[in-house]
Amino acid sequence: MYTWRGEIKRYALIYGATGLLGYFLGILLPSLLVLTLILLGIDLLQLHRLQRWLAKDHGSDKSAPPESFGVWGAVFDGIYRLQKQERRASAHLESLLNKAQESSAALEMGVIMIDRHNNLDWWNSASESLLGLRHPQDRGQSITNLIRDPNFAEYFSKENYDEPLKLPAPGDSTQILEFEIALFGKHERLMIVRDITQLHRLELMRKDFVGNVSHELGTPITVIKGYLEAITDNLQDLDPKWQKPIEQMHQQSNRMENIVRDLLLLSSLETKQRPKPQDAFSLSSLLSEIRNDTLQIYKKKSHTFDLHCPENIEILGDRSELYSALSNLVVNAAKYTPEDGEIAVDVAFDEEFLTIEVKDNGIGIDPQHIPRLTERFYRVDVSRSSETGGTGLGLAIVKHILARHDAELDIESEVGEGSRFTCKLPALRYRIADLAGNEVSEKAAETATSLTH
Repeated sequence: MYTWRGEIKRYALIYGATGLLGYFLGILLPSLLVLTLILLGIDLLQLHRLQRWLAKDHGSDKSAPPESFGVWGAVFDGIYRLQKQERRASAHLESLLNKAQESSAALEMGVIMIDRHNNLDWWNSASESLLGLRHPQDRGQSITNLIRDPNFAEYFSKENYDEPLKLPAPGDSTQILEFEIALFGKHERLMIVRDITQLHRLELMRKDFVGNVSHELGTPITVIKGYLEAITDNLQDLDPKWQKPIEQMHQQSNRMENIVRDLLLLSSLETKQRPKPQDAFSLSSLLSEIRNDTLQIYKKKSHTFDLHCPENIEILGDRSELYSALSNLVVNAAKYTPEDGEIAVDVAFDEEFLTIEVKDNGIGIDPQHIPRLTERFYRVDVSRSSETGGTGLGLAIVKHILARHDAELDIESEVGEGSRFTCKLPALRYRIADLAGNEVSEKAAETATSLTH
């Protein structure tokens, strides 16, 4: 086995023997000089052999290194070992890549890799049928040049991929595709494309069904409720055994009417276009109206209602929709807060967001139910809704309306400690008005200007 200590000993013996011979012959310096030149020539020859070997194609294990001795033999052997390790690693990575490509080729969804310059790097066969990509012509092309939809270009450039994007397929408006993008590596992207045409049709059928059924139920429920109200007004003329059934029927008809009303509202929210942030209204006025209406409905509970909202905040959106969303939250707080309880609505804002917080000290909600509270007809306790007349659609309506205003809903609650519902609106949905001159502040003016362009 080669060692540096052995190499030094070898050089020392060679130089010692040559120096001793040159000393006896009287040519000490010339002999050492000749020996040095010979050793230098050997090193240059070994370097030349190394350079020629490295210049060869090493794709095969047959490209063995040159035979040598000493330090050069150790260098050749070391490089050869590293070369074999690198070949084994490359073969393993190639095998993994081939398996990944084969498995992705079998998928029905499109899988597309996009480099950091937004150009196509690789895609599977499903991507060609879904997006019309061609191999190898489209390799290296910009993805936004191949998918020429303004909505896709905006989604791709914003780099906010929390929610998927749904668009008609390029060249076929009857086919609906869902795009999901994930960032990885050095600002590269992996894009997944699914055909959701059937799911989209089923969703449209569901919406139409709910809307049509709700509309058709409205008339008979109104008729039934009308007759029940007339009978209820004359309960004293009925046999006592029928009084309780009539009252329960009247109560349930009211509940059914509320469910139909909320279903129609949800159906309307799903089909209407998002409100543009152009019409402005006073948030303070809206919240005061909601507070007064709620106090009137639940005046028997004698709640303490605190409202803190600056007078100069204006919301840009649909006033009736936001009234429905915020009143749902406030009415829920009043429903589930016992008598003499406390309800507070606080408004705060900064340069990025405006928050509307509805807080109560009512019965609260077990945290395990919070992720599902905004689902349609989801109830924490079935008996709760029957007691309070709830439809199970209120928070679903709130979620839809806030989403239509680019806002989010955050829920915090604990059993026995009350609940906190926070609506978070982005800067483009509010502005600060100068009440003295009835003009918009500089920040609001900048926001309004950006919205019109």
